[in-house]
Amino acid sequence: MTDPKRLFDFPYYQLEKYPQEGALVSKVDGKWVKTSTQEYIDKANAISRGLIKLGVQPNDKIAIISMTNRTEWNICDIGILQTGAQDVPIYPTISEEDYEYVLNHSESTYCFVSCAEVLEKINKIKANVPSLKGVYSFDDLKGCGSWMEVLKLGNDNKELQTEVQKRMDAVKEDDLATLIYTSGTTGRPKGVMLNHKNIASNAMHSEGRLPIVMGKSKALSFLPVCHIYERMLLYMYQYCGVSIYFAESLETISPNLQEVHPEVMSAVPRLLEKVYDKIIAKGADLTGVKKSLFFWAVDLGLKWEPYGQNGWIYETKLKIARKLIFSKWQEALGGNLKAIASGSAALQPRLARVFNAAGCPVMEGYGLTETSPVVSVNDMRNSMFRIGTVGKPLPDTEVKIAEDGEILVKGPQVMMGYYKDPDQTAEVLKNGYFHTGDIGIIDKDGFLKITDRKKSMFKTSGGKYVAPQLIENAMKQSNFIEQILVVGDGEKMPAALIQPNWEWIMDWSNKNGHNLPSDTKEASQNKELIARVQKEIDTYNERFGKWEKIKTFALTPDVWSIEGGQLTPTMKAKRKVIKEMYKDLYEGLYGR
Repeated sequence: MTDPKRLFDFPYYQLEKYPQEGALVSKVDGKWVKTSTQEYIDKANAISRGLIKLGVQPNDKIAIISMTNRTEWNICDIGILQTGAQDVPIYPTISEEDYEYVLNHSESTYCFVSCAEVLEKINKIKANVPSLKGVYSFDDLKGCGSWMEVLKLGNDNKELQTEVQKRMDAVKEDDLATLIYTSGTTGRPKGVMLNHKNIASNAMHSEGRLPIVMGKSKALSFLPVCHIYERMLLYMYQYCGVSIYFAESLETISPNLQEVHPEVMSAVPRLLEKVYDKIIAKGADLTGVKKSLFFWAVDLGLKWEPYGQNGWIYETKLKIARKLIFSKWQEALGGNLKAIASGSAALQPRLARVFNAAGCPVMEGYGLTETSPVVSVNDMRNSMFRIGTVGKPLPDTEVKIAEDGEILVKGPQVMMGYYKDPDQTAEVLKNGYFHTGDIGIIDKDGFLKITDRKKSMFKTSGGKYVAPQLIENAMKQSNFIEQILVVGDGEKMPAALIQPNWEWIMDWSNKNGHNLPSDTKEASQNKELIARVQKEIDTYNERFGKWEKIKTFALTPDVWSIEGGQLTPTMKAKRKVIKEMYKDLYEGLYGR
């Protein structure tokens, strides 16, 4: 078989090249349940037949909404695409109002949901979605059809397989495959149109950047599969014959890593920050020689450079640190990791250094939903890794920097456009290039470096430009700061809204006898805490020019979250929403 051209070709390619006993593995009632490559294909075909029996036509839209990654998602994905229909994966945690908007805008005819939580949201708005004919659930729920009914319908109508094959043959690589609605930090979600070639080419080009042993590796999947990053990786894993294990939830990643021992996984920087903070907190609880050794190893790790650039004395010390300290970090991450692919936001260079020093290789990449998603990525092999960059562009991908610093991309992964939105499409697809809205530079060796979002950069009233992301990334290294939003557009100086790391702070308070009130609303106004955070701000301010320094800040009592509306599903701060949510605090920053 030639390389996959359409997304539903991937499982068939795997069956021919690297058939897996556990192509897809989910935990059911406390046990890992394997679905073989053959079973995956058989069930996907049954779903295709069932959907055709239900009247699904080519170019119909079918939504899938799941709280967790699971085997059923992938079976339905392939089953839907084989009918010539397109799927619409939806973030489970968005508002009911957004559910209603996406289902209506896409004119979805059917919807697969994972569980009671999603069904409840759907039930509240489905009367307002005239195109919706039926809802099926992966979990067995009262008052809702089961996805198994569609499977059974397919198994009872095996003669429809000829029609399935006919529909598959009619699908071309340039045909629309999926609509992915970007969560966006502003306004209504936009439906990104990705065709089969966009995603398939990205999966195959990305394979060359990850050290995977074809047919013999395991992956742990937990980032939302409704996001193109994790979804593209799932096709890439199928292409490489990787056995995919789905984590039960974000909370169970730690035990799941211990059970699965994967060679590869993906992560967002926020998750790596949390892992690092937990490790440091454990180290801080040690005493005597053990504590000294721990922090000696961490300090060593923070100075790490790739390819032995630190010299043989450093490398000798690192061997000792790995044996005594870092081996425990490796064990905590399952003991087998060859690569952690980090994306969706900027990774702090210190995390890249310390995790790589510890023998847990973190490779940072860059991309957007509109580029399916990967544009560039680091790779430890062949001198393709440089800390503080997002690596070199993928094959067949051209990246250039516009006069105003904006990153422009041309390649097979660039989207078809925004669904039903020619104006927005024309705005970003100009002169054959996709205009990313990100600002960056390409160094003399061809490594791409992202400096900020074009839209988030601002000018103070003194006419000075400020790139908030650089400042935010520096400040987030403080144990006292969980999230931070640098503001100051049109104001006389930069300031910040800070969500404190309450867990760390309460621990710090107890250990040092500060007796902070347990109520975060009260604690956020505590003078002692504010003075301590000021000390942190002063430390990091040293790195920036006079006009960039944070001159004043306010602590927010709430924990910023996806559910609370402050963060996007990929854990990026929604700038406009946060400013509006804490309007009084914002005005107070400028004495108004």
